[in-house]
Formats: sequence, structure tokens, C-alpha cells
Amino acid sequence: MLSFLAVNWTWVLLGLASFVLVSAGSLALISAVLVRLPATYFTRPEPRGLWIDAHPVLRWTGLILKNVLGVALVALGVVLSLPGVPGPGLLTILVGLALTDFPGKRRLQQWLLQRPAIRGAVNRLRHRYGKPPFVLDEPAA
Repeated sequence: MLSFLAVNWTWVLLGLASFVLVSAGSLALISAVLVRLPATYFTRPEPRGLWIDAHPVLRWTGLILKNVLGVALVALGVVLSLPGVPGPGLLTILVGLALTDFPGKRRLQQWLLQRPAIRGAVNRLRHRYGKPPFVLDEPAA
């Protein structure tokens, strides 16, 4: 193992640098999205559809791209949630879910944000940038 590292040290350093850049970039992107969302995002009625007044081809292209990006973020979040992989895994999953369209999405988002660790991390981030905490619907008893 040590001989492999000695011979390929540039590839190891390049891999580590890529790893750190992707982790930092994903954290910055996820943080920006979570800070920009309104505090009532998870309690207000379903938002109007994407480009509802646009040409059908443009609208469907936008919907497909939005859902593909959402699924990619969920997959990245799962990878970032693995032990030993630095990055905001659960927050990335939350943002990916926000981009996708599927039945029960709102309930799943509420369930994720009701986890104390996730809600605390998100609201601390929002507080740091002067934003109010997210308002959530009360869970059904």
C-alpha cells in the first residue's frame, strides 16, 4: 500500500483535493439554497407549477431537468451520508427532494425537518444569516 502511495502520490493528492472541493462546493450550494427559502416554504400550499405559462416543450424540458437534478442531489446526499465522507448528506437529500415531484413529497420533507438534528442545523444556518427558522406543520397525532 505504501509503495502505491509513493509511486502515485500526485493522483492521491489530486483525489484528495477533488474530494475537498466537491464537499466544500456542495456545502456552499446547499447552504445558499436553505438560506434563500422563505420560512414558510414547508407550510404554504403547493407552489404553482414550473413555467406553467410557457410552451409545453419548454415546460416539460424544465420539469425533466429539475427532477433529474433533484434525483442527482438525493443520490449525492446518500453518498455524503456514508461514514467517512465529509459533507452535508441529509441537507443535500432535503434540497434534492425539494426539486423533485412525487406523491408524498411534502410529508417526507416535513418528516426530515422534524428530526431534531436536521432542524437544528438548518435553523442555526438560517440564524447565522439573519433569517427566521423554518415554520413546520404540527405532526398529526
